[in-house]
Amino acid sequence: QVQLVESGGGLVQAGGSLRLSCAVSGRTFSNYAMGWFRQAPGKEREFVAAIRWNGGSTDYTDSVKGRFTISRDNAKNTLYLQMNSLNSEDTAVYYCAAGRTITASSYAWNYWGQGTQVTVSS
Repeated sequence: QVQLVESGGGLVQAGGSLRLSCAVSGRTFSNYAMGWFRQAPGKEREFVAAIRWNGGSTDYTDSVKGRFTISRDNAKNTLYLQMNSLNSEDTAVYYCAAGRTITASSYAWNYWGQGTQVTVSS
């Protein structure tokens, strides 16, 4: 089993920044691709960003490109999401996920955290 715990969410004004973290335990972190998803009220969970096991490849949904940066520190078993220029449409619960490959499909990811709330006030 893999356990994932997100942190770093909160309330921020539009235009501000937040950095989310996801601490991973239970299995070898570096074996997994890692991703971030989000779910706004009344909406389906959507892909935000993902990174390969060695950090050599990343992918982002179009709406966050140039604003969000995904990274990982395999020595610390931690995944990050730096979020800049936040706007109200970024308000959601953010989840980290672990899986075998980078994909935008939430069904393909094997392990999930409990989520952290990000609220952007306008």
